[in-house]
Amino acid sequence: MSRDADTSDDCLPRVMAVTFVTRITNWKARARRLAENIAVLAIAVRDPRTPWYAKALAIAVVAYALSPLDLIPDFIPVLGYVDDLLILPFALTLTIRLIPRNVWEDCRARATNDVIGMRRARRVAAGIIVVVWLLMVAAVLHHFVKR
Repeated sequence: MSRDADTSDDCLPRVMAVTFVTRITNWKARARRLAENIAVLAIAVRDPRTPWYAKALAIAVVAYALSPLDLIPDFIPVLGYVDDLLILPFALTLTIRLIPRNVWEDCRARATNDVIGMRRARRVAAGIIVVVWLLMVAAVLHHFVKR
């Protein structure tokens, strides 16, 4: 066997590792952009210049993104992540297109500047989700205790 063949065999795992790391980095960047757009969307909902139909869809998208409940449960093989990988980005893109560009840019600037406000919004959203879960658990317990 020649020395060139040994070298090329050694390069394949390195190339595959670099490709894998690049893909992971790309997915991390996409996830970061998705989270940033959800934050901007939360601000756009409160903007009076946002049309009502965009607000309605934005509320649904933000609620779905923050909710621990999925349309398709994650434990279902392959299909469980379809909503996270396809439905949520599609709904987000559609909602962004319904919002006028100047409003979206203003909301993006406010989101960048309002880090403290976003922390507060995250806490409020988390609190709402916890309250909804507690109400659901209480309703289920009430149903079973009532019997």
